[in-house]
Amino acid sequence: MAELDIGKHCQIDSCNQKDFLPFVCDSCSGVFCLEHRSREAHSCSEEPVKREPRTEGGSTSYPCSFQDCKGKELLPVICPQCEKHFCLAHRHQDDHKCEKLVVQKPRMEATKELVQKIIESKDGSKSKGRRGAKNSATAAKVALMKLKLHAAGDKGLPQTERTYFQVYLPKEAKDSSQPMFFCSKWSVGKVVDYAASLASLKNNNNVLTAKKLRLCHPQTGEAFRMDDTVLSLLAHPDSPLYNGGNVILEYLDNECTGLEDVSEYITQS
Repeated sequence: MAELDIGKHCQIDSCNQKDFLPFVCDSCSGVFCLEHRSREAHSCSEEPVKREPRTEGGSTSYPCSFQDCKGKELLPVICPQCEKHFCLAHRHQDDHKCEKLVVQKPRMEATKELVQKIIESKDGSKSKGRRGAKNSATAAKVALMKLKLHAAGDKGLPQTERTYFQVYLPKEAKDSSQPMFFCSKWSVGKVVDYAASLASLKNNNNVLTAKKLRLCHPQTGEAFRMDDTVLSLLAHPDSPLYNGGNVILEYLDNECTGLEDVSEYITQS
């Protein structure tokens, strides 16, 4: 039986790795592996291809830079990492396979150890620390079970990729909070867009001068970076986020970095 020839080899001589999902450089049209996909990584000698805005019927439109996408927007939607124009459907790094996307690696075992250490450090006594850890773990499991009963989300997501949060909504929203679940691989920006859709919130994040919907720290009120992933936030040693925990969604001015008083949200439900 003939063997299937799937994938291509990286054009970097010192690499030559065969990648089943190779990347094609939009400047030199070379084929590269994940590690050498960016122009800097393979020392691309060609100038980057820039798709200029088009003028149609007196109005300017911005075509999407994603391969084979014919979408375009009336306002520029620029990726802050690769600085290319994209349509709304491809504006997130993972959606347009950004050449500067940092691939997050799962660290579940390390996360469990860090969470255990944080819980034990709450009390100087080892015996009390063990009881506190047990009680906290039990409370977290109960909270997660309750969320799973009522949470809204994409039913097509595998159970292993779902992360559940009690999402505290903006002050002007009809409800104070809603249970939702998201894909752990999503970026914070994609979580914000999806949560806004589930809660029927106005989302002007693509408008430069408008207030932006931001996902915020449930204890300090600090706004999370839009390009961070849910998985990376759960794995961070200083993050209070966990599967079944709380997050706050609120409109912030462009120069604002977070909320001043998180108690206004958490205590109102």
